[in-house]
Amino acid sequence: MTKTGGWASHLHVEAADLIPVPEGIDPAAAETVLVNGATAWQMLHRSASVRAGGTVVVLGANGGVGSTLVQLARLAGISAIGTASARHHDTVRELGATPVDYRDPDMYEQIRKLAPDGVDAVFDHVGGSGLVQSWRLLRKGGTLVNYGAAAQKNEQGNSALGFVKLFGRLLAWNHLPNGKSALFYNFWAGKRRLASFRARLGEDITQVLRLVADGELKPQIAARIPLSCTAEALALAESRTVLGKVVIVANV
Repeated sequence: MTKTGGWASHLHVEAADLIPVPEGIDPAAAETVLVNGATAWQMLHRSASVRAGGTVVVLGANGGVGSTLVQLARLAGISAIGTASARHHDTVRELGATPVDYRDPDMYEQIRKLAPDGVDAVFDHVGGSGLVQSWRLLRKGGTLVNYGAAAQKNEQGNSALGFVKLFGRLLAWNHLPNGKSALFYNFWAGKRRLASFRARLGEDITQVLRLVADGELKPQIAARIPLSCTAEALALAESRTVLGKVVIVANV
């Protein structure tokens, strides 16, 4: 698992960071569920701790993390409502979520109609003004897990200031006496305690890879693009037209 430097044909890594991949798994499939799978697993089972029978909302259910989240929820007996563009609704249903069009100006109202009593968790990578609406979807005891700020992507000014405001808002909500909780998920949190970080990450990725090997979790690969065409891969990944992940493969 690399933070930088992973777009290369070869890379030196610490032996302690290696995790065995079950025989027969396509390398692109394994790559697709490493960061995405660990993120989805940890947010669902560690951060929000949603139990079987619960209901969650996944913003961007057609994305890499989102498409994994809704599958993990289904496998755990958890109902999922997933936002996506209309062209991806059939696939979102197949993955196990009830789709809602994210372009619908009444998107949050549509979600409330599906879950009038509130939901147990909302997984929000968008942030921005919609974060308030995500918070309001929760029932008592529910958890808002924010793991990005896509809404700030094209904003002018100091992006760091935007994250400071975001963290401040989540912290304030988390201390309200209403039984709800709010947190920011950071994949790299806890790495200063390297041994426990490696153990936790290895355990979670192993769980995800086992589900892939058993055919229960299906990695969503939108495209496989050579390393020499990385610019095209990035353009495709940011086009908001794909379902799943764009995988860069080493030139052969």
